[in-house]
Amino acid sequence: MNHVDAQALWEAGDRETYIVTRMRGRTAAGLPPTRAVAARWYNLMTIVSGTANDLWLHKDGEKLWWTISSDLSPVFEKKREPVGDKRDVVVCHKPCSPWTGRNRAGEELIWRSLHPKAKDFLSTEATLQELSENYAAYTLALINGDDLSPWHSLPLWRRKNENAKTQHNPVTTYNEKRIAAYREAAERMGETVLKTVKSATGQTVMRILKDKRFSFNDQSSLERYILDLIEQQESRCALTDLPLEFDERDGDKAFFCSLDRIDSAGHYEPGNLQVVCRFANFWKAASDDGEFRRLIKEIRSVRGVSEYSPRIQLRIQAPQP
Repeated sequence: MNHVDAQALWEAGDRETYIVTRMRGRTAAGLPPTRAVAARWYNLMTIVSGTANDLWLHKDGEKLWWTISSDLSPVFEKKREPVGDKRDVVVCHKPCSPWTGRNRAGEELIWRSLHPKAKDFLSTEATLQELSENYAAYTLALINGDDLSPWHSLPLWRRKNENAKTQHNPVTTYNEKRIAAYREAAERMGETVLKTVKSATGQTVMRILKDKRFSFNDQSSLERYILDLIEQQESRCALTDLPLEFDERDGDKAFFCSLDRIDSAGHYEPGNLQVVCRFANFWKAASDDGEFRRLIKEIRSVRGVSEYSPRIQLRIQAPQP
């Protein structure tokens, strides 16, 4: 849905004005949205209204539901929000096949019966998330009732299953995951900052180290600030807009969240920090933030992907019926 004023901008295709005006508002967490977040809001209506022959999934309690979107035109309905700010909004209804909680073989899709690794990528804090090619193939096999052993026999999947059995890395709900994983990642980033500051106070050793001052009262204050950044960024990398990962055992460490100074010559202080994927932080190094973002934008344009494109949605392309 969109606020009625925002919907008018979306219908006019005025992306830039939509983004600028939405940045003046607040996210569900009460934080000012970043440009990337506001751009995703613009994309959401585009994605839902334009989807056709896509497989959509939704977790509700202990059930996994799925449907396939049709190529029929969407219907837009004006409503008043029953809770919160009770805004006047426009809701997009996209025609689709009846939602079902069973696979094509007639078996019920029970959440607790899924492989622990599948639970990871079939649950997300993002509003919409598109599955990667491999995960999409697995999900199609799951929906079709096909043999899943080619995935379950992979080393990473086997380790994930064993860890879940021994409770070394139990599968948790989103709220538990957010509380535990976010805090663990924030603590790790806070400790890294303190170690960096301690060893980089401008003293002469074999070379001159950068002066990196710490402008928070203590590590706990920094960790709370990091958690606010993660919420504000909706768990997405501030540089690449890719989903962040949170120190999961056997996870992809290149996507683990990392604290980056926007101005590399600046200090660890409010306003000069952003949470990014570890690989992006490594690639950026001490380069200018604006220049690095320009290069990322160039890469996207070469691939035919616009700035903050809606590549992360909880949908996977379904075979033609």
